[in-house]
Amino acid sequence: MNSKKGFTILEIIIVGIFASLLLIFFFIQKSNIDAMERDEDRKVAINAMYYALEESFYPEHGYYPEFISEENIKVIDPALWTDPLGFNLGDSFSSYSYEPANCKNGKCKEYVLKAELEKEDAYTKYNRN
Repeated sequence: MNSKKGFTILEIIIVGIFASLLLIFFFIQKSNIDAMERDEDRKVAINAMYYALEESFYPEHGYYPEFISEENIKVIDPALWTDPLGFNLGDSFSSYSYEPANCKNGKCKEYVLKAELEKEDAYTKYNRN
């Protein structure tokens, strides 16, 4: 009786292809989940800046600042000024932006806070006063 034990080349190739497809699917999903998590971090930071402006800065001063940073908005965690990729608000590559409008002598009546997201449209907050 001629009985050989082991796998054929074809069986090994099929298992290798299947394992490769599973790994590719895993890394694509992991990449998507990581991007969604970074987007959520960006939304949290924009909301913190928004509420700091609306609940702390505006009631105290009666206007919005021409620029925002941790020097003039001290009520939020300083780490929130840095986006998930390591750029601070105001840096050219930052996904965060603050655009004041209707300003006179550094005192503004309006603003737009925005975060560019990876998996969704931009997350935007406008002044409420």
